[in-house]
Parts: sequence; C-alpha cells; structure tokens
Amino acid sequence: PSQPPGLVDPDCLVFDFFEQMEDRYWVGFCLVLSCLVGVIDASAGDADPVYRACVGQCEKTGCVGETCFSHCNFSPDDVTVDSPWYLQQPLYLHWKQSDCQSDCRYHCMVDREKQREVLGVGPVKYHGKWPFKRVYGIQEPVSVALSLLNLAMHFFGWLSFYKLLHNKLPLKQDKTAYYEFATLWHIYGLLSLNSWFWSAVFHSRDVNFTEKLDYSSAVALLGYSLILAILRSFNVRDEAAKVMVTAPLFAFVTTHILFLNFYKLDYGWNMQVCVVMAVAQLLLWAIWAGVTRHPSRLKLWVVVIGGGLAMLLEIYDFPPYKGFVDAHALWHATTVPLTYIWWSFIRDDAKFRTANLAKKAK
Repeated sequence: PSQPPGLVDPDCLVFDFFEQMEDRYWVGFCLVLSCLVGVIDASAGDADPVYRACVGQCEKTGCVGETCFSHCNFSPDDVTVDSPWYLQQPLYLHWKQSDCQSDCRYHCMVDREKQREVLGVGPVKYHGKWPFKRVYGIQEPVSVALSLLNLAMHFFGWLSFYKLLHNKLPLKQDKTAYYEFATLWHIYGLLSLNSWFWSAVFHSRDVNFTEKLDYSSAVALLGYSLILAILRSFNVRDEAAKVMVTAPLFAFVTTHILFLNFYKLDYGWNMQVCVVMAVAQLLLWAIWAGVTRHPSRLKLWVVVIGGGLAMLLEIYDFPPYKGFVDAHALWHATTVPLTYIWWSFIRDDAKFRTANLAKKAK
C-alpha cells in the first residue's frame, strides 16, 4: 500500500535490517539468554523429605501434628482400600475453598517453614510457589486482585479496539474492517481474557486442575503472541506464508501444553519455554520499533522496555514480603499500565493501516 509523504515502508526496512546484522550479535544474545535461563530453579520445598513425610502422613490420617481437618473424615464405605482417602472425596468437596489435599500441603508447608526459620534458613518454593499466607481462604490475595485488574484492562482494551474498528473507522463495502490484522487481535484479546481469568482462579485456589489451566493458558497466550509479533512486524498477509509461520509454532506450543498436562508439570522447563518465547517477541517488537517510522512507535518502545524489565521479576524471583507480595505479584502490577499502553498502540496501528488502505482503495 501507498505510504504517506515522508514515510518509509517499515517492512522493507525490517528485511534490510536483518540482512545487515552480523552473526556475532545473535550468538551473544543466545549466550545472554542461556545465562538468564540458567538461574531459574525448580521447586525445592516439595522435594524436601521432611515436607514429603508430613504430607504423606496427613494423607493417611487427615492431621498435621495436633491440627486435624473435620472435612477429611469419611466413613469407611467412602474409601477404597487401594486409594488415598483424599481422592475419594465427594465431587462438591473438590470445589470447596479448602479441601483435604490443599490443607495438608498448606499446613505442612507452614510447619516446615517455621522449622526452617528456627534453623536460620530462608524460605523455599513448594509446588512452584512461595509460601503465602491465606486470607479468607484465598491463597494469594494480592495476585488475585492484580490478575482481575489485568483481566479488566484487557477487556476494556479489546472492547475499545472493537468499537474503533466498527464505529469510528471506515469499512469496506462488505462491512469488514480494512485493518488486515483485526481478526488476529480479536483472538489475542480472547486469549488474554482467558489467561488472566485462570490466573485469578489459580492464585485463589491452587489445585492440580487450576494449576494446569493457568499454566496452559499462559503458554497458549505467549505462543500466540509470538506468532502475532512475527506476522505484524514482517507484515505477513499471504495466507501460505501465514501457515508456514504459524504451523511449526502452533505444533510446538500444543506439544508443550500436552507435555505439561499429561506427562510432567515441570516448573523449570516451563519457565524456560516461557522466557524464550517472551524474549523472542520482545526482540521482534524492539527491532521493528527501531527501524519503522510508525507514528506510535514510542508507545511500542515503552511496552518493550517495560515488558523486558518486568520479565526480570519472573527470572530473579524473591520470597513474598510478609507472606503476601512476591516478585510474581509485582510483575502482575507492572502489566496493568503496560496493558493500557499496549491496547492504545494496537488502536493506533489500526488507524494507521486503515488510513493507508482506505486511501489506496479510493
């Protein structure tokens, strides 16, 4: 499409930029990334023999020390000989705020952390999470509140984008938007809402089911965001080219999600995959922002730099302050303003592309 006066085609600049880059810069980037990924540690708490013994005993008796859980007492007819009692709970108990397995893990964790504090040893993660203090049964109240706030920001951002396309910008004769990436951004909005919803559920109710849904939703969003970054930064509009870009990444993301759900929920490996996909898309957007003359490139720079700094909170983690606010909660806080700016850039990009395409159509 034709460009406004003084505007250079960003797609040509992107390809020229990549042709001029030397291999040593990519090698250096890979080395830095490998160092960052190397600092990620898996959960040490659930591998602790003392903690495991406590949970194992609780699974048999329903008690942790002097603390017993009344909702863990079932009649002998409700329990089979070869199965742990907590697997035989009625279905409605699985959705109570505190079920037996959750209480066993939580109180064993609390007791073990008290022992570690007496020994002068710092806290460790249990099942991929730091030891938090519950508030009215909610396991991570700060992260829950911030996840819901992020969900709201994405909802209103996507809604404003939809209204812009259909109420304020010109449409084609068939009433469809000129903006060729509109459908991709709509899918992105839905995946974002899904991811932040399950993030709020998981932080409030940490069970195997909600954990896998949270992790799977986050991986799906990151993988799709990477695909979208490639398609937009290279201005890929040919359907065959879209398939060539999407197919291998879609296959990898799907395989990784299946691995987490049906083989092993490996926290360290999942973090490495997420970091690589996040860094890759940030790098793509950064390069595109550096070489394009997009009128809203400053907003893109803010999101890229802010997102990169926020990602350090996920890599260089620290225990929760007073049992409530950890690095992950702070990361949730930083994404709130970045989400607002991000959807503002998306709207600006729709205006920019629509103006060019509508002018060409005339």
